[in-house]
Amino acid sequence: MTKATVYTTALCPYCTMALSLLRKKKGVEIEEIRAGFSPKKRKEMMARSNGGYTFPQIFIGETHVGGCDDMMALERAGKLDALLANGG
Repeated sequence: MTKATVYTTALCPYCTMALSLLRKKKGVEIEEIRAGFSPKKRKEMMARSNGGYTFPQIFIGETHVGGCDDMMALERAGKLDALLANGG
């Protein structure tokens, strides 16, 4: 299964929800990058996500999924498992 990278910030319920789905329900290995208070990491996140500035920003492999709502939409549509299995 592919590794996920999630850019997060403190006290973010959407970050918590996204991490929970990936870790607990899907068993995905996650690299969590806490970018909320790091201008350098936030700039990296925005560059990597083509301007995405809200938290979280989620990547499956190198594929930018978007935010929590985007990932939950993939899950509801039955497409998240395939993305995880195929490496993004």
